[in-house]
Amino acid sequence: MPSIPSLQRLHRLVAVALLGFASGLPLALTGQAMQAWLTLDGIDLATIGFLSLVGLPYTFKFLWAPLMDRFELPAAIAQRWGRRRGWLVATQLLLALALWALAATEPSAGIRAFALLAVVVAFLSASQDVVVDAYRTDLLTPAERGMGASLGVMGYRLAMILSGGIAMIWTDPAQAAGWTWPEVYRFMAMLMAGAAVVSAVLLPSLAPLPPAPLRRHHRPPPGATCAALPPCCWPWPPAGG
Repeated sequence: MPSIPSLQRLHRLVAVALLGFASGLPLALTGQAMQAWLTLDGIDLATIGFLSLVGLPYTFKFLWAPLMDRFELPAAIAQRWGRRRGWLVATQLLLALALWALAATEPSAGIRAFALLAVVVAFLSASQDVVVDAYRTDLLTPAERGMGASLGVMGYRLAMILSGGIAMIWTDPAQAAGWTWPEVYRFMAMLMAGAAVVSAVLLPSLAPLPPAPLRRHHRPPPGATCAALPPCCWPWPPAGG
């Protein structure tokens, strides 16, 4: 019978693989899948080429990543799921809503609204990537991070195959059921909503994050010493300073 530490390790690795899948699912939906939908809807090639820029949030996600690491969501969410899982649930639910709204928008009838929603999807997806990376780093031990990275990439690639390649098979009238693109996007929205439920209910909890660094005016407790460190590295001013 597997030991409890082995089961906990398996739980962590499975969670990382599932998060990799959730992280990779929206990527093709603002890439090749969206381009195929636009082509089928009669959008000209120049507009399709311009809309490839909706993926820019993936390039610039480093700009708001520190904010997601620094700030928590409202107290009710943070107390229930913590900072990392709270952001995960929030971004995944918002992604589900954005994909559903995208499915309800006809490109040929409102290309500007469609493009704006596609940018929102890309922004939320890039934000989810930020939180997934932070959660994985906090969750796994150093010895597990190599395997965790491999499983995360595996889940990511499988999701891209589903939302990019298999979705195109579904929309081919000569194959399978001949889905429409709005039906595909609604299905992906439901998968993202399911990912939010998994994040809220099944993901392992993280240990509380450490408190903020000591301020410069903080005084040492009785008996504390920093004699081994130069004064510039002390968390409090030198005596008499």
